[in-house]
Amino acid sequence: MSKLRVAGTGVAAVALLSLAACGGGEDTASGGNTSAPAPPPSPSSSMMPPSAPAAGEGVTTNADVFGPACSQLPQGSAPGSLDSMGPQPVASAASTNPLLTKLVAAVKATNLVDTLNSQQAITVFAPADPAFNALGDAKFKELAGKPNELAPILQYHVVGKRYDAKGLEGAGSLDSLNTAGGPLKIEGSGENLTVNGAKVLCGNIPTKNATVFVIDKVLMPGTNK
Repeated sequence: MSKLRVAGTGVAAVALLSLAACGGGEDTASGGNTSAPAPPPSPSSSMMPPSAPAAGEGVTTNADVFGPACSQLPQGSAPGSLDSMGPQPVASAASTNPLLTKLVAAVKATNLVDTLNSQQAITVFAPADPAFNALGDAKFKELAGKPNELAPILQYHVVGKRYDAKGLEGAGSLDSLNTAGGPLKIEGSGENLTVNGAKVLCGNIPTKNATVFVIDKVLMPGTNK
């Protein structure tokens, strides 16, 4: 629902932060009873998580959502509301969230929409618009025009496993899809939960394939090593 180093657009550009997808063959011996095992599928995008968590793990409901910015979401079934976003895959859900217009623009610039939507179970740390504004319009436009630089930043905002807030607290440290960027450090709890020092503005947001945490900063790879 990746940063400023060049890490490539091997994410169908995340890499979301796709933020923006996922062949193999089988060689059979021509004689005898043995056959070479088929190699594992080779994902076309590094956004593909290594494995899907058990069903229900890290999944939240509207009742679990918390944070001061949650009140800014539309109500009822309006686009961008919790009821509206819940059934949608994460990139589609984010595209209707009024807190995430800059993030959505970044995801589109790196062609990560389909990649994020195709993931089975992920956690997305989604910078709110003011977080991108802090970079300045000129820097944002520069990055948007350089997907090779932007994609790894977006990847750094995505974890290849689904966590709710309690799961994050228990983990303490997580690897993002941009493993070269260093671990994500989780501190605090509840309303005081932080990710690499970024405060959670609205957490535990449920979407079809991801749990989303809107945060107040853009996470930069390499700053928490």
